[in-house]
Amino acid sequence: MSLAIATQKLMSSATPPFASSSDESLTAALTIEKLANGQEREVLAFLNARPLHTVSLASLIRDNGIDSPLNRGSFYACRNGAGALEGVALIGHATLFETRTDEALAAFARLAQSHMRAHLLLGEEEKLKQFWQHYAAGGQARRVLCRELLYELRWPVIVYQQVKGLRLATLADLELVMPIQAAMAEEESGVNPMQRDAVGFRLRCARRIEQGRVWVLVENGELIFKADIISQTSEVIYLEGVYVRPENRGQRLGLRCMSQLSRNLLARVNSICLLVNEQNKDAHAFYESAGFQYRGAYETIFLQQAA
Repeated sequence: MSLAIATQKLMSSATPPFASSSDESLTAALTIEKLANGQEREVLAFLNARPLHTVSLASLIRDNGIDSPLNRGSFYACRNGAGALEGVALIGHATLFETRTDEALAAFARLAQSHMRAHLLLGEEEKLKQFWQHYAAGGQARRVLCRELLYELRWPVIVYQQVKGLRLATLADLELVMPIQAAMAEEESGVNPMQRDAVGFRLRCARRIEQGRVWVLVENGELIFKADIISQTSEVIYLEGVYVRPENRGQRLGLRCMSQLSRNLLARVNSICLLVNEQNKDAHAFYESAGFQYRGAYETIFLQQAA
């Protein structure tokens, strides 16, 4: 079973259709505003309308505030003529967005064209296709396109035999975690972060461990199982980088670890979600066996980087 699941990139189950403003004066009055610290309450209330689809944006704000280098980009708001939010976006290393109207999505796509050092664009499949139509002419070239499936787990959880030793990672585990995480990122995106940004990648891995967001099973100095909490809010946890050592695949050990971890996490939130590459059929079977259910399709566009 191939479970080096490099979900390196996010999410209420139903996705409302785009609204298209019929009031031309309202559309013309759309404004883009760079957000600042102190506006968190308004932005989080907007994002909380669809917590499954906005967990990544909301988690960054909850963790770091709106204006922080840790976000690796800047947050922007799109407002209509009445001053109400129609969209929120993070534009930077990763570009993510939540919009209520076609016009807001188009405005963010045009704004993103001015940021020419982005690594990826991520969004729900149809929204990202529309975003790309507005972005492609003046933005970075597409390097890799990945279609991913969003899975969600809620109670009840299938119970498997408990795994002794599954625990939160410590900084002593950093040297075990980093190369696995880097290899998974390279498999998905074609870029190894340990080679491109060794210092930054190390700091990000260490910070996640210090935040209590990396779970591991280590035996005899070997990493057997790993899962990272990339994003979390009061309602949703987004997992990434789920790994089972090749020698231990097909033994139900991964299912036991995932079941135990899921029960632990669902004591804190309503649901757990993750993205799985459409081509990774073994991973689909694994998560479905663990009780996860399909919620929709996403796309990630990895962008061509300047020399």
